[in-house]
Amino acid sequence: MIYSVVHIIDKYKEALVGGLLTTLALCFIVWIVGLLLGCVFGIFAHRNKEEVGKSLDALSFLLSSIPFLVLLFWLYYPLQELLHIAISPFITAAFALSMLNTILVAQIVRTALDEFPNEFVIAGKVCGLSERRILTQIEFPIILRQVLPQILSAEVQILQMTVFASLISAQELFRVAQQINAIIYKPIEIYTTLALFFIAICLPLNLLTYRLKEKYTRNLSET
Repeated sequence: MIYSVVHIIDKYKEALVGGLLTTLALCFIVWIVGLLLGCVFGIFAHRNKEEVGKSLDALSFLLSSIPFLVLLFWLYYPLQELLHIAISPFITAAFALSMLNTILVAQIVRTALDEFPNEFVIAGKVCGLSERRILTQIEFPIILRQVLPQILSAEVQILQMTVFASLISAQELFRVAQQINAIIYKPIEIYTTLALFFIAICLPLNLLTYRLKEKYTRNLSET
C-alpha cells in the first residue's frame, strides 16, 4: 500500500498540490480575519460586558446550536437564492469559517481578560509603572501566554473543518482527493494520502500547542 500511496502522490501531485494550496489559502484568510476581529471583539466584550459581552454570548450560543455544515449550506444555497446573488464556494466557505473563528477567538480573549488577576496591575502601580508599561510589560505578556495554546488549538480545528468546503464544490484538498478517487477508485490509498497531508500540517501545530501549554499555561488564581 505504501508503494500505491507514493505512486498516487507522484501521479496526481499537481492536483494534490493545487488542492493543498487552496486549503492553505482558505486557512490563511480565515486565520487572519478570525484573529484580528476576534481579538478586537474579545477586548470590547471584556470592557463592555452589558452590550458587547452579551452580544458575544448570544452569537456564541447561536453558532454552537447550528451544525457548521448546516450553516455553510444555508449561506451557499438558500441565502444566495433569497438575495439573488452568486458567490463562489471559496468565498462562502471563507466567510462561514471566519465568522466561526472570530467567535472562538473572541471568547478565548474575553475569558482571559476577565480572569486576569487585578493584583498584577496593583503591584505594577505600587512599583511606579505607568499604565502603558503595565499593559505592555505585565498584562500583555501574561495574557498572551495564557491564550496562545488555546488559540492555536482552535486554529487547528478550523483547519480540519475546511474539508466541509468540499461539499459546496470548493476545490480544496478533500474535494481533490474525492475527484482522484472517482477516477481510479482506490479509497484506502487515496484517503491514506489525505490523512498523511493533514498529519503533516496538523501534527506540528498540535505539538507546538502542547509544548506552549506545558510551558506557559498556569492557573492565575493560584498566584
